[in-house]
Amino acid sequence: MVREQYTTTPEGTRVERPENQSVYKIGIYGWRKRCLYLFVLLLLIVLLVNFALTIWILKVMWFSPTGMGHLYVTEDGLRLEGESEFLFPLYAKEIHSRVDSSLLLQSTQNVTVNARNPEGEVTGRLKVGPNMVEVQSQQFQINSKDGKPLFTVDEKAVVVGTDKLRVTGPEGALFEHSVETPLIKPEPIQDLRLESPTRSLSMDAPKGIHIQAAAGKIEALSQMDIVLHSSDGTLVLDAETVCLPKLAQGTQGPTSSLQGLYEICACPDGKLYLSVAGVGTTCHENSHICL
Repeated sequence: MVREQYTTTPEGTRVERPENQSVYKIGIYGWRKRCLYLFVLLLLIVLLVNFALTIWILKVMWFSPTGMGHLYVTEDGLRLEGESEFLFPLYAKEIHSRVDSSLLLQSTQNVTVNARNPEGEVTGRLKVGPNMVEVQSQQFQINSKDGKPLFTVDEKAVVVGTDKLRVTGPEGALFEHSVETPLIKPEPIQDLRLESPTRSLSMDAPKGIHIQAAAGKIEALSQMDIVLHSSDGTLVLDAETVCLPKLAQGTQGPTSSLQGLYEICACPDGKLYLSVAGVGTTCHENSHICL
């Protein structure tokens, strides 16, 4: 409890008041004040440096209300002018060039374009490398400017939609399996050669095979036998001259003609041979060739 004391003095009496025993100063003085001023000065210097750096970055990066440098923000998206370098993957819905220039994608290693489904899995990939162009997809298709399929590849077949497939290599075309086509023809002044170096060559057609040489000859070479077989029809050799130069020839008998005429004889197995013509048939005289 605080007790207050009052002193009453008569009028005209001088009362001596006690002197103040201690004086309290309010504020920061001495080295604390100097440290505070120094801290405020350092803070102002940092703010000025940050402001100067911000102005410098805005000027160097060409920041503007419409974009940054050659990158402009438009209603349709982003427009980038000049050459640009991307250090990380670029994700975009559509990339196209200006109307009066072409689009160039360039890389020191490879250029890869991926298409992903909503789950993030790669469904299609186009990779252009230094030695190979690789396409990974369920189907690869090349269309003409009017949308007509020109070349289609999938796991089952390769379809060429053009009217003509032209192979200009000096070695021709090599097929490891069968080829289905309605017409095979060479260039106007070139020869057509169908060859199987180590296996057989077969041509099948349900309605017939037509071989025609309009301005040359047709030549068939075989190391073994050449078989012409017709199951239901006949074999027709329709020409002004039919030459069989290497048929076996029988010995010339005493009754043979001196005019150099021969008749063609056939063995039971179908083998043909020549026999010198006479007044009658002479095939039986040379039938030993069939043995």
